[in-house]
Amino acid sequence: MKRDPVPVVVQQHEQEAIALRNTRSFLVRAPHVKLNQLRRLDDRLAAHLDGLDVAGEYGSKLAADALESPGPGEIFTATVRAIEERNAVGLEKTLALAQALPDSQAGLVSAFGWVSTSSLRGITKALLEAPDAFRRQIGLAACAAHGVDPAASVAAALKDADAALRARALRVVAALGRVDLLADCVDATADADAHCAFEAARAGALLGDRRGTVSALRSMALVSGPRRPHALALALKLLDPAEVHAVLKSVSQNPAAVRLLIRGIGVSGDPHYVPWLIQQMNSPKLARIAGESFSLITGVDVARQNFERTLAESPEAGPSDDPDDDDIAMDEDHGLPWPDSEKITAWWQASGHRFVAGTRYFMGEPPSLAHCLAVLKEGYQRQRIAAAEWRCVLQPGMPLFNTAAPAWRQQRWLGITATAVEA
Repeated sequence: MKRDPVPVVVQQHEQEAIALRNTRSFLVRAPHVKLNQLRRLDDRLAAHLDGLDVAGEYGSKLAADALESPGPGEIFTATVRAIEERNAVGLEKTLALAQALPDSQAGLVSAFGWVSTSSLRGITKALLEAPDAFRRQIGLAACAAHGVDPAASVAAALKDADAALRARALRVVAALGRVDLLADCVDATADADAHCAFEAARAGALLGDRRGTVSALRSMALVSGPRRPHALALALKLLDPAEVHAVLKSVSQNPAAVRLLIRGIGVSGDPHYVPWLIQQMNSPKLARIAGESFSLITGVDVARQNFERTLAESPEAGPSDDPDDDDIAMDEDHGLPWPDSEKITAWWQASGHRFVAGTRYFMGEPPSLAHCLAVLKEGYQRQRIAAAEWRCVLQPGMPLFNTAAPAWRQQRWLGITATAVEA
């Protein structure tokens, strides 16, 4: 017997789906979240989306009505409903809104990554063949999210006049391990658009070029800009120890870049810098990020191994309640433990002999495919992101593991990968 939906229940499903999607955008990059924790959130999000599905037309109408105040969560929820209902009008509406509101585009892309591959049958093809560059960009993003090669479409997009489409195509080339397009990536490092030039250098480096693209990343790592941290993190994985030291020394010349320096030291993996990192743990502003970099080198879990210190007073994490405070940004170290420098010093004195200065370590071991796979299974999200990149550095042409995919899909991929390794 079909029953009418209960409005208050369906409204809760809609509101929770939006809120959980927005929370998820933080958790997939969080320093304190593991895959099993992401799975718990994803299961909750899936349950609320199922609630909207069961509510039928009423659930879809609620999701569409929320677009009166479109943000990433609202765009995500409405797009998922439109895709799963094969609602062409509804999907066109979310596409148009996202195109007009760049800040909401992440919600659109994540919706295409959330739904099943079968739900996109015909939809992605139409997007890839659309005359509009934005729709082709979304089509490429959808393919990459599901590990599907868009074949000639991505090669054509690399030559397009639209810079945003070229940049997306370069990301897709890197994500899919398209080594046949390596030469195009190397050429694109000279792109006049800064974002395209960065994506080209990143793609080329992950696909195996160790000359022009690495040099480009090194240059980008030394110049202020929004892509500097990402360029530095990849360049430090590729440069030899002497060049790594030179880059870090250059970054250290600017006291304002101390956080970038600490992150860079963690990526470098050189235990030579561990004593300096431990010193930074005495600074309230730098302690947690220094602890994270220490863990990235040594593999020590500060919280789990009880190397945290007790704070007399909990610091503010995120925006304050002061209406006159214009700073509304979240604390970028939120979720990281507060390391106890004395406990960590004692551990280093007892265990530091296992680490050789000048040797690159990642989570306690020299980087290897097997070790990176273990980190992808058990590490925190920031560590997992680094592990995915390391795998491509170690074996160019390997697809970049998508650490932002729905957790059950990631677990399935990891199971397949583990089986292949054992075989």
